[in-house]
Amino acid sequence: MSKIPAVLQNLALPVIGSPLFIISNPKLVIEQCKAGIVGAMPALNARPASQVEEWLHEITETLAAYDRANPGKPAAPFAINQIVHKSNDRLEHDMEMCVKYKVPVYITSLGAREDINAAAHSYGAVVLHDIINNRFARKAIEKGADGLIAVAAGAGGHAGIKSPFALVQEIRQWFDGPIALSGSISTGGAVLAAQAMGADFAYIGSAFIATQEARASDDYKKAIVECNSDDIVYSSLFTGVHGNYLKPSIVAAGLDPDNLPEGDVSTMKFSGGEGSKAKAWKEIWGCGQGIGAVTEVMTTAAYVAKLKREYDAARARLVPQAA
Repeated sequence: MSKIPAVLQNLALPVIGSPLFIISNPKLVIEQCKAGIVGAMPALNARPASQVEEWLHEITETLAAYDRANPGKPAAPFAINQIVHKSNDRLEHDMEMCVKYKVPVYITSLGAREDINAAAHSYGAVVLHDIINNRFARKAIEKGADGLIAVAAGAGGHAGIKSPFALVQEIRQWFDGPIALSGSISTGGAVLAAQAMGADFAYIGSAFIATQEARASDDYKKAIVECNSDDIVYSSLFTGVHGNYLKPSIVAAGLDPDNLPEGDVSTMKFSGGEGSKAKAWKEIWGCGQGIGAVTEVMTTAAYVAKLKREYDAARARLVPQAA
């Protein structure tokens, strides 16, 4: 059995909502937590920087009120994603706000830093670091991360290329802490499969884009519903790091999705300056390969309830076979 931190125990479903760049907002995070899964958002989604404190205040106060009204069924914890890349010149400010509001879970990306982990641990928070291979996983744990998010092939955004079977089994050979698996997970059956191969949690992102609370355009949500894995393009052009994106948005930008040039990682910028390439590609839609199972836009509560029904049904199907 994995060593699961107390804050991540007793979820209604073993799911962590992936922090969606631009799209995740307090409304989505709060509804995810109320539904019993970990809700998450990137700190950088709050712009200007002063909005970070406003959003943290909104999330903590709303969830505290929910817990008071539902003493027997408290909300799940929330997580804040920190981009630990050198171009993120807001990191120190955003961490100060997170420590002030005692954010319970951190998700760190694009680098592992001991000082960030120490700041979280100063009041008992848990740090999960996302990785795309076993080598990065070891580095993250060596630098003090408590758990890992294994970003396998097919995940939205900055995805890896490893099979989830290979990635999880290699990490489990030496690590007995919490692992969340990311990559094409959008059904309850896939959540159970992630656990079956050794992960503790499923890490779901793209399916939440097509929820009413998500801060995505109607066209983006429509594309999630109408597209499938054939419409996902893996490219490094847009940020300098390889990731998965929706083909219709690439075509709308006047580009040929089948003939994209390579990106330059040295141009990657996360502080959001006016001249950044990230701004130029703002309308390019990140998305994973699991969206074929997303057939309608629904509320976050309804989607999590659907995941739970599917998860329970998948377990029930397997029980007779295991007996």
